[in-house]
Amino acid sequence: MMAENNLAPNIQPAQRLSLVSEYYFSRKLKEVAALNLQGKDIISLAIGSPDMPPSKETIEELCQVAHKADAHGYQPTGGTKELRQAMASFYKRWYNVDLDAESEILPLIGSKEGILHITLAFVNPGDEVLVPNPGYPTYTSLSTLLGAKVVYYDLKQESFWQPNFDELEKMDISKVKLMWTNYPHMPTGANAQIKTYEKLVEFARKHNIVVVNDNPYSFILNKKPISLLQVKGAKDCTIELNSMSKSHNMPGWRVGLCATNSKFIEWIMKVKSNIDSGTFRGIQLAAAVAYANSDEWHYKANFITYKNRRALAEKIMEALGCEVDSNQVGMFLWGKIPEKYSSCEELTELVLNKARVFITPGFIFGSGGQRYIRVSLCAKEDKLSEALKRILEALS
Repeated sequence: MMAENNLAPNIQPAQRLSLVSEYYFSRKLKEVAALNLQGKDIISLAIGSPDMPPSKETIEELCQVAHKADAHGYQPTGGTKELRQAMASFYKRWYNVDLDAESEILPLIGSKEGILHITLAFVNPGDEVLVPNPGYPTYTSLSTLLGAKVVYYDLKQESFWQPNFDELEKMDISKVKLMWTNYPHMPTGANAQIKTYEKLVEFARKHNIVVVNDNPYSFILNKKPISLLQVKGAKDCTIELNSMSKSHNMPGWRVGLCATNSKFIEWIMKVKSNIDSGTFRGIQLAAAVAYANSDEWHYKANFITYKNRRALAEKIMEALGCEVDSNQVGMFLWGKIPEKYSSCEELTELVLNKARVFITPGFIFGSGGQRYIRVSLCAKEDKLSEALKRILEALS
């Protein structure tokens, strides 16, 4: 039985809630859950939540620390020295980027937290932020909730989903404080390019804008991960977020990092220290172990597994008549829908209701995604094969 709503009639939510809607997946997953209760057995190919466990050593470290009586108290908001050092070593090992573990790294409770804290640290109400279209919806929603004005810059397929700097220079960006970028790009799978990173650093310096690169996908189906911080002088005017959710199969652990110069870290830390009290010590020390995972582990978890799944996802896109760029990386497949559909949601609703497969309509990533759909690779091969079978039967 649903609880009766007895709120006093004059209590109203903050006005900022009228500026945003419930996150698409939060709302849509309720609908999918209801269909499952009806026995529909929906196969979800929508969410980017890895379905594999972290490394064995990571789990063992968590268990060992959890048994220690002194491991359960409050932890430093800025993270343990073990975790910060592991993060610095990780950046040196994979990106050849030198970071001071004490002053240039800030562990986060996931990169979503970083988006919030960075915006609070740099943006006043009324200031503007540049957000990619298509792009991760949280860049828009959090900016809006915090009183910033979102200014979109378009990413287009013909430009391989890279920023068009000629168009950016023609825009009025005098009030812009932050520019959000995300490479490898979600949802399109466009890979990071050093030449793009170099232009971003030049753009940031020229216009006194802080560029924030969200970089959680660089290890998925990508043999050469790169970082914005590899560019000379990038630390002075850019910030990079990274996360263990995708690369280490740890989405529920909520471990991410922010890397930049010591002054920016100081400002972000001022915000963070007033919001949270640090992560459980066991998670931090286990994360430090995970950052040292072997090359073999990374290759098997982040390349071989997703390569096999990607082949099946491409067949799903083919069955749907969608056009796919074979150069995509990351844990999703982005496809342009056929002209016969009036919108991407027409196709995704058809697939949900007739084939019982949940895939993501591209409109949730902005107007630039209106003619696209996204398929997640976070499903085992038997599920992907079954989804393909259902779609072929439903659309035949």
